[in-house]
Amino acid sequence: MTTIRAALFNVYFFGLTFILALPTPLLRLVAPTRALDYARFWVRVVLWGAREICGIRVSVTGLELLPGDGAALLASQHQSAFDTLVWLTLVPRPSYVVKQELTRIPLFGPMLLAAGMIRVDRAAGAAALRAVLTATEAARGAGRQILIFPEGTRVAPGVRVKLQPGIAAIAARLGLPVIPVATDSGLHWGRRAFLKRPGVIHIAIGAPIPAGTKRLELLDAIEAHWRTCEAAGFEPVDKSVGNGPAGLPGKLNGL
Repeated sequence: MTTIRAALFNVYFFGLTFILALPTPLLRLVAPTRALDYARFWVRVVLWGAREICGIRVSVTGLELLPGDGAALLASQHQSAFDTLVWLTLVPRPSYVVKQELTRIPLFGPMLLAAGMIRVDRAAGAAALRAVLTATEAARGAGRQILIFPEGTRVAPGVRVKLQPGIAAIAARLGLPVIPVATDSGLHWGRRAFLKRPGVIHIAIGAPIPAGTKRLELLDAIEAHWRTCEAAGFEPVDKSVGNGPAGLPGKLNGL
């Protein structure tokens, strides 16, 4: 049954994405400021499908630790593509730092840029970091919630990799606290996995790490939050998102 559900969801996901991508060139031309809203609608419909077809639900703790609608800097674990979707439903104006390759995908890529995502050329070395610092400064000025994945790539549950130091450079430049975020999304929505397994994906938002924290201390604090949540099994869970009315998803978690 899980395999059948996964197959149905993949048909749903790619079909939906294709249909919604078709009008995006016109949207970028006539209403570019609506790109983020359009992306948020797409994600809500995708997550509704994951819930209804695959039985995947999402539970979140720590939402009260996020600023209401101002600039923020979040450092999240990255286990699956799910992590690059869900924040469009959890914060008002997210701005992901994404690899440049994604922005080159026809139709989809230009929408990422129109929605205010920040591209990084991982092959450009120091020049890439300078460009990201400039872009994140602009995002902070616009009151965006900046999403960084310090692992630099999707990492399977239980696997540990050295965190990239770019998050420390960005935090120092922006002068913002870093909000660590743990997740176990890879248990249900695997890295490059066909199967989507039913169950609850947990997202645990931690207490902000003060601005000005030294690089090594910052990286250690981010990872400590992740490992503490893993060891505790992400309990307790006190918030739930993904319950939409019949036909279309409603606002997730009140956003």
